[in-house]
Amino acid sequence: MKLLTSLLLAASLASTVFSTLAQEAAPAAAPQAAAEPAQAGKPDLAKGEASFAMCAACHGPEGNSVIPVNPKLAQQHPEYLIKQLQEFKSGKRANPIMAGMAAALGDQDMKNIAYFVGSKTSAPNTSKDKDLQALGERIYRGGIADRQIPACAGCHSPNGAGIPAQFPRLAGQQADYAVVQLTAFRDGVRLNSLQMTGVAAKMNDREIKAVADYVAGLPKP
Repeated sequence: MKLLTSLLLAASLASTVFSTLAQEAAPAAAPQAAAEPAQAGKPDLAKGEASFAMCAACHGPEGNSVIPVNPKLAQQHPEYLIKQLQEFKSGKRANPIMAGMAAALGDQDMKNIAYFVGSKTSAPNTSKDKDLQALGERIYRGGIADRQIPACAGCHSPNGAGIPAQFPRLAGQQADYAVVQLTAFRDGVRLNSLQMTGVAAKMNDREIKAVADYVAGLPKP
């Protein structure tokens, strides 16, 4: 009888030990992740419209700037706009006015603004310098082979629509603004695109003006 009692006691102890070891070996259950809001990270166009109010004085109420040196933002690829806002904020793209504006924006604010203005339709624009149109078209569509200047259309598309998340829309852009930016790339003032610096470095003032005027009139009817 004593032997049976001892065996039962030993079995009970063994069971307790193995149960304890199994619990220690098992990974702790991960705490339940907090449920994320259904729309987390998605652009909020209503908030974007509200935030864009501070941009409208320079870029127009819906991104169609009427000030020649200020860019049109309507219908621009949101990914491109977000990148530019981030680089204004970080200082990678130098512009005191835009640096001040971007400093107050968080990532979600930038996304909201970019998707709001990108959803608006770009107003038609026109080429104004008829004497330069042929040169601008030739460079935009075919580049300048003997100076290894590639065709703008290769990245920005033949109709100036660009490629989302890669290359910006140029169609209908303000010619004066485009001249300023191409010159800044060429002269080492704007440094946030090595590719554009390399292209613009080979262009003279007349060629820059011709291309800028040509893209203002895209897409052609």
